[in-house]
Amino acid sequence: MESSSPSVPFPLLLAPVESTYRACTIPYRFPSDNPRKATPVEIQWIDLFLNSVPSFRQRAENDPTVPDAPAKAEKFAQRYTAMLEELKKNPESNGGPPDCILLCRLRELVLRELGFRDIFKKVKDEENAKAMSLFEGVVQRNDEIEDDGKRAENLIHGILAGNIFDLGSAQLAEVFAKDGMSFLASCQNLVSRPWVIDDLDAFKNKWTKKYWEKAVIFVDNSGADIILGILPFARELLRRGTKVILAANDMPSINDVTYPELVEIINKLKDENGKLAGVDASDLLVANSGNDLPVIDLSSVSPELAYLANDADLVILEGMGRAIETNLYAQMK
Repeated sequence: MESSSPSVPFPLLLAPVESTYRACTIPYRFPSDNPRKATPVEIQWIDLFLNSVPSFRQRAENDPTVPDAPAKAEKFAQRYTAMLEELKKNPESNGGPPDCILLCRLRELVLRELGFRDIFKKVKDEENAKAMSLFEGVVQRNDEIEDDGKRAENLIHGILAGNIFDLGSAQLAEVFAKDGMSFLASCQNLVSRPWVIDDLDAFKNKWTKKYWEKAVIFVDNSGADIILGILPFARELLRRGTKVILAANDMPSINDVTYPELVEIINKLKDENGKLAGVDASDLLVANSGNDLPVIDLSSVSPELAYLANDADLVILEGMGRAIETNLYAQMK
């Protein structure tokens, strides 16, 4: 579904949304802070975004769809860096005070003003092709696990391993550029449990005892993340009789998968009977979330997604931006 109407709140947020929901997990400042002086937390986060500028500039200067890309990429780096440095001096500048949504928004605005629509398109296409060639093997390994709880845990490990393909992180972008990323190696090298926030046992317990009517999954990155992490999990939900809505970005941002790209990926993975590795996919829908950033404000989603999600009884937000930086404490009905 294409999003063309004004945005609305995600219908499963606890009401009243205005007083119970804030689309930023980490408070960069408190009411008692001097509004004209950047806080230590604001400076830390601004520096984090400053550190990512070189990798974005490199992607932009190699964008074949933009005339004079190297010069425009340098302009992007200069303009965005200047905005970030100005926010350090005056946190009320450039639409501040800053939070993770504003810092992402400013970066995308500068890129788009200079004609850069999708600077990660090439790497997304390459990683999607690689991941699609591995999809059948990944779901086969999952299917061979007979115990429901162990299969659920393996699927969650796959989601976490796939999500490492996040080129918005300067450190991960550097690792990817140097050595690439292996999904299987990422699965094996996950941090051992218990994790910092670890409710996996509680989830496994529900998984083995509960049936969900409809799940909404806010997806994140292209490549291994969506194809080898999320789609095997969604396929397992379908096999258990759950309707699944995959909510993807309206517009490109970093290497996040977009709504049109996800529709194309799923169509390629389905067989001639519309099955996803042997599982009926007629109850799998892709929705345009209305979002254009690697983070998400759930008080502002597309009406199409709101309509489809209204009767969902399972909501999953995946990834550092959507799940941790903006919605770790989001309360659902």
